[in-house]
Amino acid sequence: MKKSIRWRLILIVLTVLLSALFFLPNTPVWKVMPEWWKKNMPDRGIVLGLDLQGGTHLVFEVDSKRAIEVMTDRLSQSLKGLLEKKNIKAEVLTRFDSVYITPGEVDIETLIKESYPELDIKRSQQSLVIKYSEREIQRLLDSAADQALETIRNRIDQFGVVEPTIQRQGKDEIVVQLPGIKDPKRAIEIIGKTAQLEFKLVDEESPLWKDLLGEESPLWKDLPQPIKQEEEEQFLKDFLPRLPEGNEILFQRIVDRQTGEIIKIPYILKKEVLLTGSLLTDARVQIDSRFNKPYVLLSFNAVGARIFEDVTAKNVKKRLAIVLDGNVYSAPVIQERISGGNAQITGNFTMEEAKDLAIVLRAGALPAPLKLLENVTVGPSLGRDSIEAGKRAALGAFLMVVIFMVLYYRLSGIIADFALVLNLILLIGAMAMLNATLTLPGIAGIILAIGMAVDSNVLMFERIREELRAGKTPKAAIDGGYKKAFWTIFDSHVTTLITAAVLFQFGTGPIKGFAVTLSLGVSINLFTALIGTKTIFDIISNRRDLRRLSI
Repeated sequence: MKKSIRWRLILIVLTVLLSALFFLPNTPVWKVMPEWWKKNMPDRGIVLGLDLQGGTHLVFEVDSKRAIEVMTDRLSQSLKGLLEKKNIKAEVLTRFDSVYITPGEVDIETLIKESYPELDIKRSQQSLVIKYSEREIQRLLDSAADQALETIRNRIDQFGVVEPTIQRQGKDEIVVQLPGIKDPKRAIEIIGKTAQLEFKLVDEESPLWKDLLGEESPLWKDLPQPIKQEEEEQFLKDFLPRLPEGNEILFQRIVDRQTGEIIKIPYILKKEVLLTGSLLTDARVQIDSRFNKPYVLLSFNAVGARIFEDVTAKNVKKRLAIVLDGNVYSAPVIQERISGGNAQITGNFTMEEAKDLAIVLRAGALPAPLKLLENVTVGPSLGRDSIEAGKRAALGAFLMVVIFMVLYYRLSGIIADFALVLNLILLIGAMAMLNATLTLPGIAGIILAIGMAVDSNVLMFERIREELRAGKTPKAAIDGGYKKAFWTIFDSHVTTLITAAVLFQFGTGPIKGFAVTLSLGVSINLFTALIGTKTIFDIISNRRDLRRLSI
């Protein structure tokens, strides 16, 4: 046997062995493999898509109106900072998408235009009306959708869903597909939680604070008396008209684990935000050694640690409320200056609730709330039916091609069938190596690859037949047939690969699955057709007594 043939045989055997190793996680054999093998070898294999193993399909919409309000609030804070830096006294008010500034004698319009050229500034009686230009609003909304997309992706990655599909749809919609998820309600809560973390002072000096305390009891000593959930609306009607400017009322929600009853503790807070979650570096779950209950430990970056230390130093013996998405999680009394950049969120958490809270805080806040537009759950039974139908279709296509090749090309047809089997083995191994997601369109791509795997051999066999009719020996006919068919096969495969690349780039999840299996099948087909079958033909043609080729 020639050296070149030997090396090609070794290459074919190695690729088959590697394909089998990569596919092991998808077989029952994986369960009995030793632990050291599982730790050091690929452990995922081929992942089934949403349409095959079931799961949840969600469509969210970024709340554009609220996003504009959030942007305007931030603009207002920035303008206040600019004026304070220049020692300019002016009244700054925010209303939906506009900031109203009532300046004194100093002309601040030029100052604002120089610092914020993207703003539209108009005069209305005694005030300046400032808002973002239409072009800037569209840019900010587009940025908000992109930010929401990345935030959702970070949260889902930490949630542990394998091969999710997360992509934008239209201007402000985000499609999320979660294959195999067992608790869609929990996933929706994690994805949709805005996670705007804020630290605010409780205003215990407010004239309304004593009214909230009610009758002192050992359980609620120095805390407002709780109310039932159904009493919240009436409570706000009674207290909001008397609420001083610069204050707000937010509630701490407490759920009785045994009865499921919900009570709420009202707090009067100062509207000023002392610290936000944008300065967080980490959020992780810890266990309180004293009460054996989980809490969330927050870690701030250098800027956040400095601000937190300054806030706690100035407000010793005052309550600091930790507010997430408008809900008070806890309002502990500051006993002393807190340095080191760490804070705790305590509450009546279960371990799962504490983990979910840590996830959304680590992943960052959404730029605006999300509206759930569509929630479709795909049952696994539908996926099993699809897999069985796909298996039957693939097996039927495989058998028809095998039988046709043997009947039409005889011994050479058996060689082509060998290439077909080799193509399927390598295709499955490559998908397992890449942890590719197999979808129903992906199965269609595999079936198409079966046809294309034989198409190349048909071109070469017809060229070999032409060479034999011209009177050449079998060995010369094989060499000539492969050389003449090479560029035709190569060109057709390259154009198919380009098509698959376009489908993958611009297609949605299922279309991408089709593009992956098609591109892998086409690439592997070049190897099996030009190296696999050629190696078998070379082994046969090297026999000295070969006078006739069965083709």
